[in-house]
Amino acid sequence: MIASIPFVYHASYSQLALPRTHRFPTTKYQLLYEYAIEQQLLLGSSQHIPTPISLETLHTVHCPQYVDQFINGKLEHKAQRRIGFPWSQHLVTRTLHAVNGTVLCSQLALEYGFAVHLTGGYHHAHYDFGSGFCVFNDLVIAAKSAIDSGKADNVLIFDCDVHQGDGTATLTRQYPNIISCSIHCAQNFPSRKQVSDHDIDLNKGCSDLEYIEHIQQILPYLIRLHQPDLIIYDAGVDIHQDDDLGYFNISDQGILARDTQVISIAKSHNIPLAAVIGGGYSRNEAELTHRHSQLLVAANKLWLSKGN
Repeated sequence: MIASIPFVYHASYSQLALPRTHRFPTTKYQLLYEYAIEQQLLLGSSQHIPTPISLETLHTVHCPQYVDQFINGKLEHKAQRRIGFPWSQHLVTRTLHAVNGTVLCSQLALEYGFAVHLTGGYHHAHYDFGSGFCVFNDLVIAAKSAIDSGKADNVLIFDCDVHQGDGTATLTRQYPNIISCSIHCAQNFPSRKQVSDHDIDLNKGCSDLEYIEHIQQILPYLIRLHQPDLIIYDAGVDIHQDDDLGYFNISDQGILARDTQVISIAKSHNIPLAAVIGGGYSRNEAELTHRHSQLLVAANKLWLSKGN
């Protein structure tokens, strides 16, 4: 049994200067980190700090020209606008650390059974372009890194963000041993959906009960079908009923129940679980922090319990 949850965090995650009217909640990572330490949901002694990911690793998944243009601030305005952030050196620093943070989180999960990354879930990033606040696809890069290291044969990306993981869907087509599953709102971004290995399209207004029933059915099925050696879990809280960019009707209790189910199912099958916090959008910083913290509440209750 691990004594505390291994987690990954870097100060650059919230060091991104954006216009006051920008809808991306860049402060949420630092606020979640501070709240989790204060509430002893995470212990500072269990923190792991990522280094920047290498360009060589990025090139194994993304178009080298796209990678280099982003790093050097040479993307066309239209391409940068599609990402949703103005280019800056802070954005480059944050991106390189955040992507490698999910790689590190997956390594820690394979070693300890569970780990969490206090950012991540950049599932709208495609081979040669970024989209929807996502520059590079950390989920696919982490899955491929786990396989390339020889520590996993099959990796399941279990994406519970309210938006479809369209970039993950397109990128994983060439990797049969990386299985993509997206559980999302059918009427939400992106308007043009891609084809994941498994897509669960739920309608606007989806309730706690309906949502949790799908989790309980699909995750055990995917485990039986694909026998993954690692699950990378995108625990987006933009499924919440009050999220600025979500159309579901999921409560705080529903988020906790979902995270509890995912962690419990992974643990019962003895499969390492690497969790990223994914999307969540709200002007109310305290409420957003509380929503994201449900993942840590569930992990402390289940993964640190006897029998692990």
